[in-house]
Amino acid sequence: MKKTLLFTLLAALAFGAEGYKILNKVKVGGTGGWDYLSVDPATQRVYASHGGIVEVVDMKAGKPVGQITQLHGVHGIAVASDVGKGFISNGQSNSVTIFDLKTLAKTGEPAVGGQNPDAICYEPKTQRIFTFNGKSNDSTAINAKNNEIVATFPVGEKPENCAVDGTGKIYNNIENSSEVVEIDAAKPAVTRRASLAPCEGPSGLAIDVKNKKLFSVCGNKMMVITDITTMKVVATVPIGSGADGVAFDNGLAFSSNGDGTITVVKQVNGKYEAVETIQSERGARTITADQVNHRLYLLAADYLPAAAAKEGQKAPRPQVAPDSFHVIVVGK
Repeated sequence: MKKTLLFTLLAALAFGAEGYKILNKVKVGGTGGWDYLSVDPATQRVYASHGGIVEVVDMKAGKPVGQITQLHGVHGIAVASDVGKGFISNGQSNSVTIFDLKTLAKTGEPAVGGQNPDAICYEPKTQRIFTFNGKSNDSTAINAKNNEIVATFPVGEKPENCAVDGTGKIYNNIENSSEVVEIDAAKPAVTRRASLAPCEGPSGLAIDVKNKKLFSVCGNKMMVITDITTMKVVATVPIGSGADGVAFDNGLAFSSNGDGTITVVKQVNGKYEAVETIQSERGARTITADQVNHRLYLLAADYLPAAAAKEGQKAPRPQVAPDSFHVIVVGK
């Protein structure tokens, strides 16, 4: 009995010692739902999709500092610091809004050639933006310097989130076939694809560049880790339900789960394990990591009490409380 208790205590110390917690909540306010967010570590600004606008939040000052408005079904934001521009995917107008990082002024809106651009990533070696177009099952490459369309090319049925390795490769989850694809940004074209089984419906994707691993979060409550060299699944780890995002920082992968938790995954003695569960907020399903200042950011809002269910029907979803939208800050 004593040995069992000692083992339990030692395990708790080993797996619960990461020390991440909610540090702050920055109120943004306004109305509407949300999707992706991104961070510019150099300025500590978070760019958050929120209804038909992008909110710009200065995390160092702890307050909103601007908005980019009159967007069309905004999904994702990519920051290209080296060219001084940001890029926003507009799912409704099949376009990308380009803005100046300093002034937030819009400087262009090219059509992508595909339908419903959703996830968007910046590849720094080629200085190209890549949109992943959910309805036309393709990706569009854009020259970030002159804003010209380079090419639109097929990737697979319902592409989801993307991650870059900094050397000219981009990785993207394909939701309907439960695959991950590798893209050569210079060509641009898919060069490899691999199954993520037993993952179902992969969405969020993060990368450990040093150890050449990809982390995909899946609709069946698991994180799948893929070795980039072999493009084979090397581990699966249970996570919370409703995950839509994953981030990587400090040797840890963080799954943002819609059930109000963040699952922390770490390699322990050569094996990937869920080592900690952080309480966040219900509906905080997307996440980004500031790998310079070592902070995690998630989007959330408060909810009104759910209405009673009508006879023979499911209870309706609770409505978002007005003016409650905020950024959650997680760190040590």
